[in-house]
Amino acid sequence: MIRLISYNVNGVRAAITKNFIHWLKAANPDVLCLQEIKAQEDQLDKEIFNEAGYAYQYWFPAEKKGYSGVAILSKIEPKNVVIGTGIASMDREGRNLRADFEGFSVMSMYLPSGTSDERLEFKLNYMDEFLDYTQNLRKVVPNLIICGDYNICHEPIDIHDPIRLKTVSGFLPVERAWLSKFIQSGFVDSFRYLNPELQQYSWWSYRQNARANNKGWRLDYHMVTENLKDKITRAVILQEAKHSDHCPVLLELNFDDQGTI
Repeated sequence: MIRLISYNVNGVRAAITKNFIHWLKAANPDVLCLQEIKAQEDQLDKEIFNEAGYAYQYWFPAEKKGYSGVAILSKIEPKNVVIGTGIASMDREGRNLRADFEGFSVMSMYLPSGTSDERLEFKLNYMDEFLDYTQNLRKVVPNLIICGDYNICHEPIDIHDPIRLKTVSGFLPVERAWLSKFIQSGFVDSFRYLNPELQQYSWWSYRQNARANNKGWRLDYHMVTENLKDKITRAVILQEAKHSDHCPVLLELNFDDQGTI
């Protein structure tokens, strides 16, 4: 059994001041994928993660300080780690990091938000390039889990007000169509696979008491390649964790029959 957690922490150093390490020890994932770390490696106290049991740490910050960045922390030693995609526009912002284990690979991915016309154009370009990248990647990495903040709600069930927010980036028709295309290319939304009618969210605005009123968006996913879907045993949103404007999402996969873990 493999236990994976993905979490946009909106600044890992800020999360640590909110009892993040205590939570991590209790949650106890085998592999933790972080997004929006907002820190350079020399700004991080890696020893506290090591003491929590994560001897294998891989950090990929953005070139711009205090912005974006992803990480993978693992209790299991990966066979291989790939930093970035080789696509300069993505890699300058520290948005993709992959670790290959025995029998499966995990990518921590932070898809851009479209907060302005310029950033929406950047986001849409990223989406197109990333889809092409994953289609080629799966030829050599067939057992792939891409987890992280996709910054897109897929269906009306994934957002608290689908009518009013249909013109807002994160729920635009073009973004939703891309996510459908991404899934149709050979991925499974693990949470929706096990919970077809459950309306839960993983992000809430800091404004207007949105989290207390549960006016949220489901932006965080574990997308698994179709050949792994029968391994999915549990997929939940951990809404009780409050170190960020996001909450973590958890995925458990049963590889015991292969004896890989």
